Amino acid sequence: CVLCGRTDDCPEKYGEKRTYVEYNLTVHYYCLLMSSGIWQRGEEDEGVDGFLIKDIRKEVNRAAKLKCNICRKKGASIGCVAPKCKRSYHFPCGIQKECIFQFMEDFRSYCWEHKPVQKLPVKESRGTSQCTICLDLVEQLPLYTVLKSPCCKNTWFHRECLQYQALSAGIYFFRCTVCNNKDLFQKEMLRMGIHIPEKDASWELEENAYQDLLQCYQHCDTKRCLCKKGRDYNKPDSKWEIKRCQYCGSRGTHLACSSMKSWEQNWECMECRSILAKSGNYSKQKKRSLATSEKTDGTCLLEEPSPKCPRQSPGSQRSFLLQSPKIMCQNNLSSCSYLELPASNSVTMSLSPLMSKRNWSTRKKHFRQQRSEVSNILKELKLQINTKTTRLNINAENIWNSAVKGFRRRSFNPTNTIEIKFTNCRNRPTTDSSAASKHHFFQILMLHLQNSSLFEGSSAKNLSLDFQAVKENLYFEAGKMIAVSLVHGGPSPGFFSKTLFNCLVYGPENVKPALEDVADVDVARTIKMIKYANSLSSLESTIHDCYELLAAAGCLRPITALCDKDMLVNDILIHHVIKRIISPLESFRQGLKTLGVLEKMQMYPEEFSSILCHKPERLSAEVICDLFTIHSSSDTNKIEGADFWLGYLQDVESGESVVTLEDILLFATGSLSIPPIGFDPEPTIKFLHIRYPIGNRLLNCLELPITETYEQFKKNMEFTIRNTLKVARE
Repeated sequence: CVLCGRTDDCPEKYGEKRTYVEYNLTVHYYCLLMSSGIWQRGEEDEGVDGFLIKDIRKEVNRAAKLKCNICRKKGASIGCVAPKCKRSYHFPCGIQKECIFQFMEDFRSYCWEHKPVQKLPVKESRGTSQCTICLDLVEQLPLYTVLKSPCCKNTWFHRECLQYQALSAGIYFFRCTVCNNKDLFQKEMLRMGIHIPEKDASWELEENAYQDLLQCYQHCDTKRCLCKKGRDYNKPDSKWEIKRCQYCGSRGTHLACSSMKSWEQNWECMECRSILAKSGNYSKQKKRSLATSEKTDGTCLLEEPSPKCPRQSPGSQRSFLLQSPKIMCQNNLSSCSYLELPASNSVTMSLSPLMSKRNWSTRKKHFRQQRSEVSNILKELKLQINTKTTRLNINAENIWNSAVKGFRRRSFNPTNTIEIKFTNCRNRPTTDSSAASKHHFFQILMLHLQNSSLFEGSSAKNLSLDFQAVKENLYFEAGKMIAVSLVHGGPSPGFFSKTLFNCLVYGPENVKPALEDVADVDVARTIKMIKYANSLSSLESTIHDCYELLAAAGCLRPITALCDKDMLVNDILIHHVIKRIISPLESFRQGLKTLGVLEKMQMYPEEFSSILCHKPERLSAEVICDLFTIHSSSDTNKIEGADFWLGYLQDVESGESVVTLEDILLFATGSLSIPPIGFDPEPTIKFLHIRYPIGNRLLNCLELPITETYEQFKKNMEFTIRNTLKVARE
């Protein structure tokens, strides 16, 4: 290695050892990362992961003048960051002397005297415990070779075990082995010098590792199988379709062999039926079709839904307060069941004033239906996206230029999975999760476009004429960015004017602009003076005063009557709003063709208008309730948790809480709004025996505590969400 001078090839200790024959260069990756005088100034595919070859040469020359305080040899490229400390050392020497190297932010290094240590309570008992990774004994002492879990009391690890676990699990799956805490655990381990690589887990990268799990049970187990083609024959949507037991999934039957109809959803094998009968929980259910609910004038009749009733759309006519929360059993994810209503199969309730207030207006229902259809269209477009990853390194201080540079890279392909890595002023990679970083990037990008010189107007915007942007082809890039954001799960712009949208969908020659589309105050004033002139003389005077403007627009025409003003106004509007920006408009249209978005806009104009011309609907308790699917474990039979959750949403919506509905969504998913394509995976809720709620943004899962009282539930929710988001903002 040109930096440490050692020939050791130990990826776990020193990182991957790389040799570049063309540059006559060999280097350990960790030696390069931790060197004090070098930064990643190139793209990821340049040099050594962004470290330019000439910069590496300079660093080698700089280190050649520094003597290692440990081995006394020259070439010490790493220095302690503690103030007034002048110690320098090689990376392997630092490991040997128990220095701390932090693989985050500025990649700081601390010598053996100034290294961070874990603070332990004075009264905490000392002794031995079991390392939960290797299961060998570990001393409960603040040593370099031993680390304590920040989230679990009396949980200790060997440093070496933790490092191997981190290298295997990667940043997405490395967490506390006892409580599964991820954020706090990773933060502490990074502080104490554990390297957590930004990659997927090793078991996720293994080809066909889960192939056995994809096999479904396909066998008819009835005593007398009627199928002539055998017990293993399965033909979907026919009487020879095999239904699996809704409880165990390990027994099956042909529909015809058990006299079942195609629309029937429930079937239990004899073993499961006998177990349920012994426990007293089994009762012969009536065979039901999927349609189970009706609505009458003034009252709402609720029936117990079918166990496989499809998820209702946000615009369905019902109040979320009346419906039973959806609960899916973890033991069998292929089937779901609803919480039973406390009364009989049907309950009649009168609509209260609160219920009528929560009924959506016809307009809102129409918008929600359109947005639901857009989500399906975008999911269809997303089928183009493959698993190959394109990584964009985005400078947090100059997102626009970084985005343009990334989108223009020759290797950029919109059909690849996009991974965003934010860098600070020194271009050091951050440790944010990929999904959160990507959504945050697209959110800031859409906001930048809205306020950029490419668009003009207050809230509903049209394209402006920016000659420099035309020269640099930025209108094409803007259209491309919007298309990519929509298909890759980012937000929609939501600021298009109707005129701009119609120009994109129907063509500029078929659009008639309005006075509201004119953003230039002087031009708008001139148009108003012409439009509201009440005599021929005043009209002629106005035309004389704005002669240069009309001549430049090519709108000069002989005026013989007062009614000619209408044609003149129309000419000025068409020139200023459409003809003037015809070149930017065409470039913008070409950019929107990326991934087939413009084609879908032209096929479904009303649906896309709901997301491009309107901001996302304001979150409500009903929207949040419908968004999350509730999961329950087998030991959770009580429904107080679900009741507390619904009540808490009501309190938040009515302003009786210190957090907002947006805070809840951000805590669970990392997003302030629901993207047009929806969330992947779909947001879920689990009620667990934990003290505080946990937001798993990787899985969009909200883990909620089961508490005895609503006050305790609300207190824990507000404390955790408020403080978590406060730390994130800081």
